[in-house]
Amino acid sequence: MTSTPIRIGVQLQPQHAEYSDIRDAVLRAEDLGVDVIFNWDHFYPLYGDPDGKHFECWTMLGAWAEQTSNVEIGALVTCNSYRNPELLADMARTVDHMSNGRLIFGIGSGWFEKDYTEYGYDFGTAGGRLNKLADDLPRIESRWAKLNPAPVRKIPVMIGGGGEKKTLRLVAQHADLWHSFSDLETLQRKSAILDQHCADVGRDPSEIARSVGTPDGDPAEVGPALLAAGASLFTVGVGGPDYDLDKLKAWIDWRNSL
Repeated sequence: MTSTPIRIGVQLQPQHAEYSDIRDAVLRAEDLGVDVIFNWDHFYPLYGDPDGKHFECWTMLGAWAEQTSNVEIGALVTCNSYRNPELLADMARTVDHMSNGRLIFGIGSGWFEKDYTEYGYDFGTAGGRLNKLADDLPRIESRWAKLNPAPVRKIPVMIGGGGEKKTLRLVAQHADLWHSFSDLETLQRKSAILDQHCADVGRDPSEIARSVGTPDGDPAEVGPALLAAGASLFTVGVGGPDYDLDKLKAWIDWRNSL
C-alpha cells in the first residue's frame, strides 16, 4: 500500500444547514485542493437536533457533479436498503456521467434505525442487511455492464464498515476502497483480516485502498502511523451550518508537505 498516492477527503455532513451553505462549502473545499468530497445517505441528522435540517444524498451528488470540476464525489456511504439495486446502479452511472467519471460508489448495509422506521423500510437485523448487501452488489455490477451508455470508467466501489466475517469479505470480493472509522490499532488488526479474506478469494490486497476518518491532533503527528498501517485516503468530517474547513486545510497541508 505504500505506493498508493496519499489523498485527502472531506465529508460535508448535510445537516443543520441551508443548501446554500453546503454548496458554498463544496466550492471552498475544492478550492483548498481536497481530493474527494463526500456526503452521507441519511434522512435525518446524526448529531445535534434529531429533527434539524437535512438534505437527501443522491439528489445532492447530481448537483455536485455539475458544480465541481476536479474532485471526486460520492456518498460515505450510501445505504443499500433504501433503493432497488438496479435503480441504484443506474443512478450511480448517471452521476458518473454528469461528473465526467468522478464518482466513487460508497455503499454499506445500513444501520440508522430512524431512517428505516420514518421512511417505511424494514429495519430487520444487522446480519440480514449484510446478507442483502451481499446479494445486491453483484446485481449492481451486472447492471453497470448492461447500461447504455456504460459508465465513463470502472466506477470505484468503496465499502464502509468493519465487520470481520461478512463486511470485510465483501470488501475483498467487490471493493476498490475500504473505509472505516478505525483508530490505529483497530486499523492494523482489521486490515490484516482483510488481507486474509483477499487471500481466501484470490485477490491481491494491494488493489484495495484503505480509507480512514481523521483523528484529532496534528496531522504531522497522527498521520504517519496511519499511513504506515496502510491508510491512503484520510477523510475529515465537517458539520453544518458553518462548515469550518480549518482541520481539512491542515490535512491538505500535511499531504502537500510529503
